[in-house]
Amino acid sequence: MTAYTERRQGSAVADFFLEHAQVLSIAAFLTMCVFVFSIGTGNFLTFGNILNVLRQAAPLLVVAVAMTFVITTGGIDLSVGSLVALVNAVAAIALAAGLPWPLVVVGMLAFGALIGLLQGWFVAYQDIPAFIVTLAGLSILRGIALFLTQGYSIPIGDEPGFFFIGRGTLFGIPMPAIIAVGIAILGYVILASTKYGRQVVAVGSNAEAARRVGMPAKWTIASVYMVAGVASAVAGILLAARLGSGSSNAAVGFELQVIAAVVLGGTSLMGGRGTILGTVLGTLTIAVIGNGLILMRISPFFTQIVTGAIILIAIWLNTRIFNTNFRIKRRRAE
Repeated sequence: MTAYTERRQGSAVADFFLEHAQVLSIAAFLTMCVFVFSIGTGNFLTFGNILNVLRQAAPLLVVAVAMTFVITTGGIDLSVGSLVALVNAVAAIALAAGLPWPLVVVGMLAFGALIGLLQGWFVAYQDIPAFIVTLAGLSILRGIALFLTQGYSIPIGDEPGFFFIGRGTLFGIPMPAIIAVGIAILGYVILASTKYGRQVVAVGSNAEAARRVGMPAKWTIASVYMVAGVASAVAGILLAARLGSGSSNAAVGFELQVIAAVVLGGTSLMGGRGTILGTVLGTLTIAVIGNGLILMRISPFFTQIVTGAIILIAIWLNTRIFNTNFRIKRRRAE
């Protein structure tokens, strides 16, 4: 007769730290960055600078939330920066032509969704690697923006309603920050508590298994690129409304910052695991580092070096922690 024993339960505190290791680590790293920059410059923790960080981080956070969905499916979108620039330029051209700003905003959101869905169709239904599709999109969309503007900045006339989106405040909080936080909350709820969110995670874990149990795997993959397209359009509108102009040179290198924020926050590049809270913390970390280096009068070009180093370290930690967690959980289950 075989004797059965119950699996020994681990410490609840240890389990919590194990489950949330990456989010806690990025929270600690963000706290350390804030501490260092507050010591290095007396202007960092001022109310005005904090609001400035939130305003500047808003477009990055909006796209990073959408990129979390893309990377959770095991994909990548390198075209987001170019799409931000194209929407930024086209919106300025449309406003300069006299179109009503609400119509321009709606049109740009639809345009972003269309571009994203087109790229998603190539990835999901034509089986072309996302890296190749979005790399081509990066070049094509930036090229279209340069062609339309001829490399010049397009000024936007007096549009108080449009400018309020990028420059206005509500209860003292910048409107871009309010919009970005609202999108982050929406993304968190969708990923954690809805059928669509579960499908995104399932497809990222094993697309073929998800398809076999009846999930619309191909549509789910295509749809996350459409979400990224809409988010890029929102970011482009926020930039145009804040700067009062549209430029084909906007958001250069933006896609690297977005990917760094998402991966730094703990979303797995292998797919199947995503965290919006981690993405928010990763975005704030990127924004704080950029702002802090400027206040400390360090060359802005150094920010690119830091961002690249963050991506490399984040990917290394992402892989190491994920594999370690997997091994520990498997041992406990035995």
